Amino acid sequence: MATATSRSTFDTGILALPLYEDHHRELAARLVTWCDRHRDVLVGTGPPEATCLRVLRALGAAGWLAFLDRRPDDYRALCLVREALAHVDDLADHAFAIQALAATPIRRFGTDEQRRRLLPGMAEGTLCGAFAVSEEAAGSDVAALTLDARETTDGWVLNGGKAWIANAGIADVYTVIARTGPGPGAFGLTAFLVPADTPGLHVEPVPMIAPRALGHLAFDDCVLPAEALLGRRGGGFPIAMEVLDRFRMTVGAAALGFARRAFDAALARARERPMLGGKLFDLPTVRATFADMDVRLDTSALLVARSAWEIDHGSPHYARHSAVAKLHATEAAQQIVDSAVQVFGAAGLVRDSLMERLYRQIRSLRIYEGSSEVQQAVIAAAIPADRTHREAS
Repeated sequence: MATATSRSTFDTGILALPLYEDHHRELAARLVTWCDRHRDVLVGTGPPEATCLRVLRALGAAGWLAFLDRRPDDYRALCLVREALAHVDDLADHAFAIQALAATPIRRFGTDEQRRRLLPGMAEGTLCGAFAVSEEAAGSDVAALTLDARETTDGWVLNGGKAWIANAGIADVYTVIARTGPGPGAFGLTAFLVPADTPGLHVEPVPMIAPRALGHLAFDDCVLPAEALLGRRGGGFPIAMEVLDRFRMTVGAAALGFARRAFDAALARARERPMLGGKLFDLPTVRATFADMDVRLDTSALLVARSAWEIDHGSPHYARHSAVAKLHATEAAQQIVDSAVQVFGAAGLVRDSLMERLYRQIRSLRIYEGSSEVQQAVIAAAIPADRTHREAS
């Protein structure tokens, strides 16, 4: 089992592997130091909307969002930031992740004018973004989206709704995927940039079991200019899928941060709590539980690192690896947190205790940006007929 020191935020043994470079190891060290010094800013207190905006400003001021206004991408670094922030607090990771998610389609598909207008503020944390894809009847099935975008002589008019949108109500700009037609399914979707103050755009906040800035959007004759188009007409589906494929691995990284926090707390509890003349950790069944948790942590960390390495090195198979990392890391984190609650016993069920918060917070990661069942479908579809030539196919 790795030492308690190596379990503090990052596993230094895994960071030492060739999957990472020296600048990643230096980044990890700076992250730990900065998070320790700014814990009072990062830990969520008060309404989640206010907390997210406060964290976003702090991240921008410290330069952790600067990459949103420059290239190239570095997904190993992105995963390390999410892991570190999730280890500190759910809303700290949430604020960072949604800002990065919202900026990515603008970075990759926006015009020079759109990038100049939006990305500096997003990198500074003074302009908050959101990525509006899912709908009530079309969660993981992006091709089934129905939000209507009708072309006019001057631009577009949007009517319909979006559901479960992170940063709803606090975002300054939404990247919205809507149906422009006439192509069926995925071929009729287009991306738009919608300012939050657009007349006819309404937000309905949705309270979640783990408090987040999240809600439903209603579009009632929302008039957009022609320049609101992001990318090309009919290109909304590939934009949405590319962004989700890229960010799924980062969800795995966040899950790893939650899981390490739960592991650390449970291990400290087990080593300190008296039990049957010794300590709780001395019981064979408890030691077996920690062995299983440790294996899950290591495999999750390696799969996340491998998937980020693949995309950073231009692999055409990164989507599959991203799905593998998200599926395994989120499912493993759920099991680790559940085991940690079991170690704590009744103390793990106390309202607003660390274990109770982690138990609520970890659950959503198995659903958003593609549920575990969707990841299984993605992975299965990528298995070639001749599995021995997987990477060559």
